[in-house]
Amino acid sequence: MTDPLNPVERTALLTAALRSAETLRGDRLYEDPYAARLVGHVGPRLLAELRAATFPADRPRTLPSTPDYNAIRTRFFDEYLQRAVAEREMTQIVLAPAGMDSRAYRLPWPAHIRYFEVDRPSVLTFKADRLGGVEPRADHRTVAVDLTADDWEKELIDAGYNPSLPSTWLLEGLLYYIPEPDVHRMLERVAAISAPGSRISADIVNRAALTLPHMRALLDMFAGWGCPWVFGEDEPEQLFARHGFEVRAVQPGEPGADFGRWPDPVPPREIREVRRVFFVEGRRTGGLGRA
Repeated sequence: MTDPLNPVERTALLTAALRSAETLRGDRLYEDPYAARLVGHVGPRLLAELRAATFPADRPRTLPSTPDYNAIRTRFFDEYLQRAVAEREMTQIVLAPAGMDSRAYRLPWPAHIRYFEVDRPSVLTFKADRLGGVEPRADHRTVAVDLTADDWEKELIDAGYNPSLPSTWLLEGLLYYIPEPDVHRMLERVAAISAPGSRISADIVNRAALTLPHMRALLDMFAGWGCPWVFGEDEPEQLFARHGFEVRAVQPGEPGADFGRWPDPVPPREIREVRRVFFVEGRRTGGLGRA
């Protein structure tokens, strides 16, 4: 049986496989009891290919440890979302894209939260089929629309999203898969329907991560799956500022983004030509920065 998802969508199955594997660890950073349902038929194969590329049997590891990265990323964004909804004025969460994420089901949410998941119909159908009978722990609303569509904002509003109220956005596992003009357009569109004080978070790689020779095995793997990495940014704070968000960027291994799991040193930001991943977190300021 073939999973009815396109190449980029199927990376969500890899994420589910990574989360399922993390849940089985004694030193796990979180527990996702639904991830095993969401790996599909392709997820285990993708994870096996990733492990073979990352941890070669005949030489030392040179690639970033994706299992550790994914565990840290998941925990980091778990805590980000939980901090956000602790604010009394925060009533809306938007995951765009939602992928195989199960936070609506596995984390506690205040009763006043509306929890929106935006993704293509095929993804949301796939997930609903595999989570049949599981009740979300929030007022959960799916928005079945492609984020490249001209009217996804209207679909989100029609589902009950209120642009005049503060919202919390999570753009997880998205930006490095889309060309730079589309990255700017995505942030512009999110900003346009986010009230001042709204929160945003995302993960992003730097430019060197797309070109360094020792990254080639990982880059070739994703390209071979049909979902190459095409966007990187060395100064994520400036990228988000152009669209009216004041953010901070931390790297796995730095305080607040380590959790005792990142295995590699973190070079200072001023050092160029090293691979980096950033977790970006901040707020809508109410005005646009200078382009």
